[in-house]
Amino acid sequence: MINYLSCGVLFLGLLVKLPDLVRDRRDPFLRMICVVMSLAGLCFLLGAPPTVRAVNDVTCVPNLAAPLTYAAITAYSASSLVLIVHWQGGPNVRRTARRWMLSYAAVLGGIAVTFALGEAPVERRTDFDTYYAATPFVAAMIVLYLGAHLTAVTVTAVRSLSWAREVEGRLRAGLVVLGAGTVVSAGYSLPKLAAVVARWFGHDWSALSTRISPGFAGLGAVLTVVGILVPLIGQAAVASRRDWRAFVRLGPLDRELDELLTRHHLRVRRPYWASPAMLLTWRQTSINNGLHHLDGLLDHQLYETVLAATLERTHDRKSAEAAAWAVTIHAAVRGRRAGETPSHAGRVTGRTPDNDLLEDISAALTTSDVVTRARQRGTVKGVA
Repeated sequence: MINYLSCGVLFLGLLVKLPDLVRDRRDPFLRMICVVMSLAGLCFLLGAPPTVRAVNDVTCVPNLAAPLTYAAITAYSASSLVLIVHWQGGPNVRRTARRWMLSYAAVLGGIAVTFALGEAPVERRTDFDTYYAATPFVAAMIVLYLGAHLTAVTVTAVRSLSWAREVEGRLRAGLVVLGAGTVVSAGYSLPKLAAVVARWFGHDWSALSTRISPGFAGLGAVLTVVGILVPLIGQAAVASRRDWRAFVRLGPLDRELDELLTRHHLRVRRPYWASPAMLLTWRQTSINNGLHHLDGLLDHQLYETVLAATLERTHDRKSAEAAAWAVTIHAAVRGRRAGETPSHAGRVTGRTPDNDLLEDISAALTTSDVVTRARQRGTVKGVA
């Protein structure tokens, strides 16, 4: 039961990250996160006794589930090492990652060869390691995969915990949890190795392998994945708050252009059940559509007049530009509604406001006294 529960938790984490992978499939770190979670889930799925029986029955090969499970554990070990290498970065990331992958590819080959050369005719669903611990070639396969797993968790724990002392915040918390998870994961291979060695000396310590190891494996894998996700979830939460704040700040400008956008079918259809990032993109796209529609109809002389007067009064270039844009957009929208074209119509500054400036313009529509006077007088004359 613990195998399927652990598998479900890991695959759930994978589902959470898959949308990010679809959006940025070239990110090697993101790819490795998904690989680690998928392989960890596969390990528990293949190691569950019902799955072991199903694999053996379907293939008609006694104990074929054992090398398949060991191969999945080895691949997971390698992916964990490559993940921490990519995460930490440095000048030799690709070279180091390639060496680990080649080393563990050799281990995978060794697992396949030793199982093919050995003999394991009696099906063992839960105690394969200790039952065949003294069998030629099969014993070598068991020691090979356990040694590879123990090496991976040791190196990952040392690197993550050492790195955690050099950083702060969510990254440090994630690395500590990751390191703790890999230390706990050592509780999978160490008891099994102890049981195997005991078998060589005629002792039966099978309980270490069948009862102790699975619990450590499940807890360790879950902690490892949580440690990986903690910094990423924190970054996502910060990004979501930032996107939502920007979306709200653009509200006044969006409302200023709303009638124009609706009348001329310029507004993009609003997405439902969307993330803050998608809502922000929707609002920015609609606003830019409205400004492009007004392009060539903006009173550039009005812009320059308001800019100069506000700059002289406030000595703040940023707020003066925002106020000048706000007054000019307000005048253009009102003129477009009345079917009027300003006498000094044309492009303003020769560029479209970027996203940061759009937020400042939106704020100026509700806070700038210049815009307030323009609204109250119903004219742009003398607003500055």
